[in-house]
Amino acid sequence: MNPDTYLVTAEPISEGRSTTEIVEAAIAGGIDVVQLREKEMPARERYDLGLELRELTREAGVPLIVNDRIDLAAAVDADGVHLGDEDLPIAVAREQLGAGAVVGRSVSTPEAAREAERAGADYLGVGAVYPTNSKDTDPEGTEIGLDRIEAVAEAVGIPVVGIGGVKPDTAAAVIEAGADGVAVISAITAAEDPEVATRDLGAAVERGRSST
Repeated sequence: MNPDTYLVTAEPISEGRSTTEIVEAAIAGGIDVVQLREKEMPARERYDLGLELRELTREAGVPLIVNDRIDLAAAVDADGVHLGDEDLPIAVAREQLGAGAVVGRSVSTPEAAREAERAGADYLGVGAVYPTNSKDTDPEGTEIGLDRIEAVAEAVGIPVVGIGGVKPDTAAAVIEAGADGVAVISAITAAEDPEVATRDLGAAVERGRSST
């Protein structure tokens, strides 16, 4: 999986547009990964949405990851799952989804990153890098900054994806600090033109990579 640009869905901040519309625009803009989040959506609605997104992403060749819910990831035939501190262990995800599934893990410290890598995570979501209203974080994981991104990236050998308050004008710095990619919610979902915002994000990642 190429995690350069990674969209986490959140319909409540989509300015009246559906998640499907946002994902279609992001795919047109070259998004590399889509994560179905939608924590406030009832399970049945999230399942139906997951089936829609699975069809869209499969046709585009874009991996679909499901936030938290291993059962939902299996039900919609997603490519994998992203787990946090409160979720089931990585080993359970592997058992339920198979050895080929992509399993991501949220961390905010080098110690947690090494532990997740030992447990078999394929990539790490690290943040919140900057202030954000889109994702709840504990005090240790709030505004961790670029130095922490660098420390986590140096601590592990698996891809690191910076998340939390990342925008096109800050994405390059996250990559320069050592991240392999950036994950965003509002930078695409709340943008006036999500397709253009996705292209801008991808260009910023490339700028950051070319300067390292």
